[in-house]
Order: sequence, then structure tokens, then C-alpha cells
Amino acid sequence: MKKSVVSMSVMGAALALASSAVFAAPDWAKVPKRDVQVFHPGVTPIEWVLKKSDHSGRTGLTKGESCVGCHEEKGGLNFDMKRLAGKELEPVGAPKTMNFPVTVQSAYDAENLYVRLSFKAPAGGANHDDKDNDIKATVLFANDKVGANAGKKNIEGAQIGCWASCHGDARTMPGADAKKTKYTKDGAYELMQWTSKGKTSDGSVTDSRKMEGGTAGVKAEGKTDGGVTTVTFTRKLNGAVAAGKAVPFGVAIHSDHASGRFHHVSLGYTLGVGAEGDIKATKQ
Repeated sequence: MKKSVVSMSVMGAALALASSAVFAAPDWAKVPKRDVQVFHPGVTPIEWVLKKSDHSGRTGLTKGESCVGCHEEKGGLNFDMKRLAGKELEPVGAPKTMNFPVTVQSAYDAENLYVRLSFKAPAGGANHDDKDNDIKATVLFANDKVGANAGKKNIEGAQIGCWASCHGDARTMPGADAKKTKYTKDGAYELMQWTSKGKTSDGSVTDSRKMEGGTAGVKAEGKTDGGVTTVTFTRKLNGAVAAGKAVPFGVAIHSDHASGRFHHVSLGYTLGVGAEGDIKATKQ
């Protein structure tokens, strides 16, 4: 009887080890890297993007082009950074570093998606209102209803990205309601965030931004070593993110204690989880 109990214990331990091996964290040395430029957007909400007199690229968007297809060139961005930093589009004050690269890696297994961000967070920002956190790293995933119900063929989610959640009447925009957060008119963004103070958020953006209440089971860990910050997110394959699907996503980095809109953001990209995408997650 004792021998049988011992054997079952050994077998259980072996199965547990096998299970943990299957769902172990990725070997990031074997996962391809893709540099994504993030930039300070100033006061350019979705209304600005979709207004032809403000943004000539609106014409291309209506023809099915994406922001990435127009603005990304040889790993960089062809923006007029002087215009973005000027008083017209940044009345409060632009950061000294208008854009910088974020290295993105992604992998997945039967249950989880893993996203790793590596970057050097710049100093010299104009806003320092987040006294608790020097750095915040955020990733947003759009479901397939963002923009679609407005008859725009998902122009906001798939082509533009997280601009769909940023409106001219949201807080920190000129003359806007200080209590109004980012929101979407259709669909939802799933949000995950890590802060340098060690807080992890599993939230969403629908009719308002909520930093809690998400169902993705988000976990995050991060550290800064030699000036390079590395943040690793783990979330379930559910909701907007599923195997065999390409999901629109965006990255936002708050550095130098910045808050609100004073972040650096990416254009809208697609993450392929067992599918084609601007970035393809590696299967574990």
C-alpha cells in the first residue's frame, strides 16, 4: 500500500512537471524581434485623423490603406516631427525625444499569449504628473467590432489602431472634460498595462477606460537593466486574441513620469497568432 502511494505521488509530480514544461515561458532567444517606432502624437485624436483638412492621409484610409502602410519606411517613420512638436499639435510642450524604437516579440502556446517589449525610455518630457511611476507600458488589442458598426469596415481598429479610443473631448485634450477617459463608439479594446511601481492592469476600453475587470488573466513583469526596460506580458488566448487569428494591436509607453496623452504610441499593427500579421507570434 505504501509503495502504491509513493508511486502515485511520483507519477503526479512527473505529470505536473510535464505540464509546466508545456506551458513554460518562451525561450525569447528563439523568438524573432520586430522594432516598432513609438512617437509623441500631440493633440491628434481620431477626429483629427479622419478630417481631410487636418490629415491628408484620410483619403488613403478611405481606400483601405493603413497608417503603417503609409507612414512606416525602413523601420522608421516619415512623419513631420517638427509639426507634431509645434504649438499647433502640441500646445503644452513636446518631449525632447519625439520617437524611439520598441522591440516587440511574441509567442503563444495552447493557453496563453506572451508579449515582450524592450526599449530605452527617454527623459526630457513636458509632463511629469504621474509621481508614482517613471514608466508605464501598455498594449491594446481591438476586437473585430471597433469601428465596424459605424459602417467604416473596421477602419478604426484594423487600419488606424488605438486612435479609435482617443477622442478630442477626453481628458488632457485642450478644453476637454478632466473626468472623461478614452472610449470607443463601437466594439472594445482589451488593455494590459505594467507600471514601474509593479502594478499590472487587466482592463478594457469601451464606453470608458477601465483599468480593472478584464478577463484575459493578465500577468506582467518588468525590469530596467543598463537603461533598457524589458516588460513581459502573459495573457489568456480568449476574447479578441485567439489562435488562427490576426488581431489589431497598439503599444503605448509613458516615460519620465508622464501621464494622460503625454505618452509615445505606435501606429496600428496586427499580431498574427498562428496567422499572418505585421508581427507573428511564435508557437511554443
